Amino acid sequence: MGLQAFLQKTVREGDLTIRLPGGRTLRLGDGSGPPLVARITSPLWAARIAAKPGLGVGEAYVDGGLVLEQGDVADFIDLIGANAKFKTRKKRGPLRRWLRDRRREANHRKAARKNVHHHYDLSNELYRRFLDEDMQYSCAYFARPDMTLEEAQLAKKRHIAAKLALQPGHKVLDIGCGWGGMALTLAEETGAEVDGITLSTEQLGLAQQRAEAKGLSNRVRFSLTDYRDVAGPYDRIVSVGMFEHVGRPNYQAYFDGVARLLKDDGVALIHSIGRPEGPNVTNAWIAKYIFPGGYIPALSEVLPAIERAGLYVTDIEILRLHYAETLKNWRQRFAARRGEVAQMLDERFCRMWEFYLGVSEMAFRHRGHFVFQVQLAKRIDALPITRDYMGEAERALNAPAKRVA
Repeated sequence: MGLQAFLQKTVREGDLTIRLPGGRTLRLGDGSGPPLVARITSPLWAARIAAKPGLGVGEAYVDGGLVLEQGDVADFIDLIGANAKFKTRKKRGPLRRWLRDRRREANHRKAARKNVHHHYDLSNELYRRFLDEDMQYSCAYFARPDMTLEEAQLAKKRHIAAKLALQPGHKVLDIGCGWGGMALTLAEETGAEVDGITLSTEQLGLAQQRAEAKGLSNRVRFSLTDYRDVAGPYDRIVSVGMFEHVGRPNYQAYFDGVARLLKDDGVALIHSIGRPEGPNVTNAWIAKYIFPGGYIPALSEVLPAIERAGLYVTDIEILRLHYAETLKNWRQRFAARRGEVAQMLDERFCRMWEFYLGVSEMAFRHRGHFVFQVQLAKRIDALPITRDYMGEAERALNAPAKRVA
């Protein structure tokens, strides 16, 4: 299908004008929303976009093949997202998914560290420019619509802490600890002892500095460790925003590891992005430029591995649109400090990350992506049989005299 036919079939809502190479102009959509004008700079870029839109549009924007002459990239991506329902979703067959699994998502130890380095070791100063003060790089929990990003990220940590039913002295493993915010909060507010593991040298260094500055180095320890190499056992395991990097070939090993590392009365909480349409493949542009080796799972792919590991699913919560709001905050903060990022890195990087944050928000706002929190246990009686304890613990953590340590 040529570019003109593809665009006319796909863009039915909004107000988009495309200036094509050679002087032709396409007017697309129903005229609603802010008017946008984009120019495709060469026949080569037009052909690349038509051949592989999922890869070509992002590459064209980042490398100057698609220039916005009216409107901004956020509005452009929102228009793409609003029209996603008109695009035929390609369902890859089991054989193609299996081949991609083995080729791109195997994530053996060396590849896993390389993939983490690609994204998370860019610069701590980059992430300081758009994350909250605690540097939480995962979905916030907007318990109220008027929450600031800082409030919503603290609410996320306390929401998870309540589900873990933590007690002072509990030994906790934080798989994919980031810059240490979750581990430090659990230690400060519940009295737990936490081992945080990461594959990012940048994250590790800052997390260790933060623990030392808070006087918590004796109870919160961070290390550069693969989840497959942890000894255990632990009373509790938490993993927030890391499971998307495991890769389907490793799901069984991951949950077998959770079962192995948990004490008999232990509890785990896995927080991950989920896809709504069932098994599929990672967007080509995201896989190439942002998260190599990454894959957003469908629950139907996760639950069988949990069952085979001998773990009980004791609770599942679906967070809808919380990540859309989180990404909106990140996108706006990134835009406000874009000039600083351009000085640290370059203009091309800024365009790449504008596109990444925008398409990610669009996936949650228009494509049905969500976050799931799955609570797991080795024993059926490891937790109370109603969810009341979660609310009680969350209220206690939010009370003025909340800190244990």
